[in-house]
Amino acid sequence: MAKDGVWAIIFDVGRVLVRIDLARAQNALADGSRLSAKELWSAIEMDPQWKDWQEGRVSARDWHQKLCQRFGMTLGFEAFVNAWNSALDPTPIHPDALFAHLARHYRLGLLSNTDPIHVAYLEKTYSFYEYFPKTVRIYSCAVGACKPQPLVFQKALRACKVKASEAVFIDDIAAFADAARALGIHGIQYASPEQLREDFARLGIHTER
Repeated sequence: MAKDGVWAIIFDVGRVLVRIDLARAQNALADGSRLSAKELWSAIEMDPQWKDWQEGRVSARDWHQKLCQRFGMTLGFEAFVNAWNSALDPTPIHPDALFAHLARHYRLGLLSNTDPIHVAYLEKTYSFYEYFPKTVRIYSCAVGACKPQPLVFQKALRACKVKASEAVFIDDIAAFADAARALGIHGIQYASPEQLREDFARLGIHTER
């Protein structure tokens, strides 16, 4: 256990554990669309149903159909899924050894704003998932709420069976790390593997034997 009584370490996924290449997905999705790659992605994120998609109230097939109808996309469903997932770099940011070490001393959890297409890809692609039991994988599309809503943090704490002061949360977005701190969680804004090791060390969390 860390010096400040930390029992659980909860990670965001995108840009913390997995690199994101939006340009690759933008170009793939724009095939057949009347918009440029960047215009299309901006319009998708601004879509009135984007939050519903991220919070699990729109199915993957309905999302695909909606985007095709709205933007003139010609991708079939399977091609759409492949294009959507091409934003996720298959090479993880950290070695599995990091999680193998941490899992021997802490409860590890995931807390991500994401959609069902990405969840399916993530869970079958990255070997580090073996260190995160299914019960501690908290996805916005599964719980019906997105960060920075307190509900998602509370669900992560309950899944890890810890109090706020006993958990560390790592996210690349400052507002989400701040939201965790507001609830009494040790919030870390992620910038690089080196910075993360330094912040862990300040909390008494050792990343090596």
